[in-house]
Amino acid sequence: MKRLELAIESIVLGSRWLLVFFYLGLGLALGIYALSFMRKLYDFIMKVMILDDTDTILKILGLIDAALIASLVVMVIISGYENFVSRFDNHDGEIHWLGTIDVGSLKVKVASTIVAISSIHLLQVFLNNQQYTTDQLMWLTIIHLTFVVSALMLAYIDRITGLAKGGKKAAVDDGPSL
Repeated sequence: MKRLELAIESIVLGSRWLLVFFYLGLGLALGIYALSFMRKLYDFIMKVMILDDTDTILKILGLIDAALIASLVVMVIISGYENFVSRFDNHDGEIHWLGTIDVGSLKVKVASTIVAISSIHLLQVFLNNQQYTTDQLMWLTIIHLTFVVSALMLAYIDRITGLAKGGKKAAVDDGPSL
C-alpha cells in the first residue's frame, strides 16, 4: 500500500512539469505581443509630427500599457516557474528578486499591475471623453474602482496571512514592481 501511495505522490508532484508548457506558451505570446508593440511604436514614430498633444499622450499611454502587460507576463512566467515547477539554478545577480516572490505576493503584484493598466485605460478614456456617454464613463470608473478595491483586499489578505504565519511581511519587497 505504501508503494502505491509513493507512486501516486510521484505522479502528482511530477505533474507540475506540465506547467512548463503554459510558461513557454506565455513566452511565445510575449514574443507575438512584442511584434504588436513594435507596430504601435512604428505607427507613433510615423505620425508624431502630425499628432496633437492629446493624441501624442494617448499613443504614449498605449506604449506604457503594452510595457506593463509585457512586464506582468514576464513576472508571471518567472515567478510561476520558480514557485510551482523548479528553482532556477545559480543566476546570482541576473535577477535580484528571483525566489523572493511567493504566490501571495505574486497575486498582489498582478492585481497592482491590473490597477495600473486600468488606470492608464481610464486616463485614455477621459482624454477622449467626447466619444463616451456619461453612463459609459460611470461604469468604466466603477470597474476601475473595483480593481482598486480588489488589489487592496488581496494586499491586506497577504499581509494578515504573513502575520498569522508568524512571519512579518516586509513593507518594501525586493520584487519587481509595476
